[in-house]
Amino acid sequence: MGALDIIFLIVAIIVIILSLLQGGKSEGASGAITGSGMNIFVKTKERGSELFISWLTFGFAVVFFILALLVNALAAGA
Repeated sequence: MGALDIIFLIVAIIVIILSLLQGGKSEGASGAITGSGMNIFVKTKERGSELFISWLTFGFAVVFFILALLVNALAAGA
């Protein structure tokens, strides 16, 4: 396991944690099953820490994608 693999693993764990930290956009599983509160297309603005965590998640997801391509390219060349 090389240094790039370890960085890839750390970024993956960070993306998972940041995704779990984001607030729910719906009322939960019961609202999804019953159909109540269908606010799928309602515009809601994220503010403060929610906006920061959202942008941080997006940034780490992009880094994760680039690292996945890089690890794959280096593995194919070896």
